[in-house]
Amino acid sequence: MKSYNIAIVGAMGAVGKELTNVLIERQFPIKSIKLLGTATNKGREVLFNDEILFTEETCEGAFKDVDIAFFCVEAEISKSLMPIAVGEGAIVIDNSSAYRMDENIPLVVPEVNAEILKNHKGLVANPNCSTIQMLVPLKPIHDKYRIKRIVVSTYQAVSGTGKNAIDELDKQTRDYTTQKEIEHSVYPYQILFNALPHIDAFLDTGYTKEEMKMVNETNRILDKNIKITSTTVRIPVFRGHSESVNIETELPFDIKDLKELLENSPGVIVLDNPAEKLYPMPLYSENTSDVFVGRIRRDFTVENGINMWIVADNLRKGAALNAVQIAESLIEQDLV
Repeated sequence: MKSYNIAIVGAMGAVGKELTNVLIERQFPIKSIKLLGTATNKGREVLFNDEILFTEETCEGAFKDVDIAFFCVEAEISKSLMPIAVGEGAIVIDNSSAYRMDENIPLVVPEVNAEILKNHKGLVANPNCSTIQMLVPLKPIHDKYRIKRIVVSTYQAVSGTGKNAIDELDKQTRDYTTQKEIEHSVYPYQILFNALPHIDAFLDTGYTKEEMKMVNETNRILDKNIKITSTTVRIPVFRGHSESVNIETELPFDIKDLKELLENSPGVIVLDNPAEKLYPMPLYSENTSDVFVGRIRRDFTVENGINMWIVADNLRKGAALNAVQIAESLIEQDLV
């Protein structure tokens, strides 16, 4: 089997660390690997598959001989480094929002639209974590019954913001138990025991950027004709995003047939037995690769309406795993 030279930009961040774990677990065919970061992080030791690696500075020349470069950094950093990486011959799989709405760049969830990878010009965009986990189960439903409208409300873990948010929730929890004053800096309010209906910046429309990411990315990936509205909420959970999703289809369905359809869909696990109190929760999803779906029931207020509850590990399927699956699809299609 052919092997590949890999680079991870932002290797010391939450997504970068998760990506290294996914590469090992999936036995990705690695010939060599570079862990790239800032000058401040240069020379840090990282254990990778029983081998000690040292992080390197991301700069010109760092991508020579690299086949695939995973970018796990903020959008502005991606914009500055992407031309260097592509110019030196690497295929970039970018986890940031920098290129998601560029019509010339494939925006890919492999279970949904891997076929568009053939149009890549050295760059593939990884969608928003909340969009990814919603579209994995909605794809087979759309294929069979044609979705015409989606109403989604998310309940997103703090790890979606990054390590600083994880640390802040951890500190707030410890300060509460020791009766210290609870402080906040990452979010505009305390996140412990709270729910913030505010993820990313507000737009003039009253929606947030996060909400519009779900709308615009779903239209790009699944179907431009689907009407979508979204409300995104941050909750005091460390890891694992949850979504309440209401969809309306053009074609009628039998709820039993729909559940069987999801049970046989790649990347989906149905946990749906209310009598046994079995339904998806963030605790079930942590460190897992699948998207969990439950509370599947008919919405009787509209014709052909469905309610469901979708949960996934946002760092894994919502970021790192999806990026690795993109790389695997590139290899399968002989596009590397």
